This record gives sequence, C-alpha cells and structure tokens, in this order.
Amino acid sequence: MTDSGNILMCGVGGQGILLASEITSSALIKAGYDVKKSEVHGMAQRGGSVVAHLRYGEKVYSPLIEPGTADVELAFEILESVRYMNYLHKNSKVIVNTQKIYPPSVATGIEQYPDDILDTLRKNKLSVLPINAFGVAQELGEPRAVNMVIVGSLSYFLPIKESIFQKVIKERLPEKIQKVNLEAFSKGRELAANK
Repeated sequence: MTDSGNILMCGVGGQGILLASEITSSALIKAGYDVKKSEVHGMAQRGGSVVAHLRYGEKVYSPLIEPGTADVELAFEILESVRYMNYLHKNSKVIVNTQKIYPPSVATGIEQYPDDILDTLRKNKLSVLPINAFGVAQELGEPRAVNMVIVGSLSYFLPIKESIFQKVIKERLPEKIQKVNLEAFSKGRELAANK
C-alpha cells in the first residue's frame, strides 16, 4: 500500500465493523495521516448490511469512497464481498472472512446462498485473501474477536507499525478483553504474512 488509500469495510450488523473502522482510523491518525471515515448502519441491528468508508493520506477532503476507487475491501462476511464489488478497481485487494451468515431469505429456504463467491471475485482478477477469521476467533475462545483478526490482516498491508495498532487496541478496549483481542490481531496479521 502507498501513503494514501481507500479502505471499504463491509459485513452485517453485530460483526464489529464500526469498532474495526475506529481502531484502524485511530492507528492511521497516530501514524500521522489525515483520516476521514463514514459509516452506513442501515438495518444493522437486525443483521442487515453495514458498510464503513475510510480514507487516509496527507490531506483527505471527503470520507466517501467513489465507486471504482477502493484500494482494499475488508469483507467481514463472504457474501457482502460481492455486494460492494462496484467500489473496487483492477488493483484492489479483497480480504474476505469466509464465514457465512445466512440472510432471512436463505434461512427460510426462499433463496439459495451462492457457493462460488471467491471464484466470482477471482474472475474479476482481484487480489483475494480469504481467511477463516471466525474459526481463528473461536480457537481463541472469543467469537466476537473476528473483527480484530480481520484488522490484523489489514494491518500487514498498511504503512503503520504493528505497535501502533496494539497501542490503539489497548486504549480503545476494556482491560478484560484486551489480551484476547491483541491475540486475534496478531493471528490475523500472521495469516496475511503467510499467504
């Protein structure tokens, strides 16, 4: 990644996307970047789509990412990764959690969940990094730490020291959950480094 960029985070309500965007933007600010972010909650409390736009650089004037200009997409749920494909360009990186969260139409049998999502992303010649963030979080005994696994993976590609992210996590999270979230972050970073 360069010294400026556009990061789109997407998923469904309850996955900690807003916290992930806050931690990422705080780390970028601590590293000396100008940062603007915007969030759309929609029906988040009912498991609906959530998207956060985050832009950083020497000087940023607008928080919104224009279609075709997202450098990185963080998809906290696999199907959401294709919902926002129009924001990506040919050099975009997609970090996608392979977890499936069935929408009501699938859970009730009205529709089928697509099984070719990663192929769809790759057919568009995108750089795709699939990670089982939910599985990693479960292994750590804290399924809610999925967001920190994903932020850890993202951190590997950003021009920021790992220690800055760790400091922000400690500042932002209550002491009783810092350790597991720092472990989740480290595991995510390790996954990105080994792919």
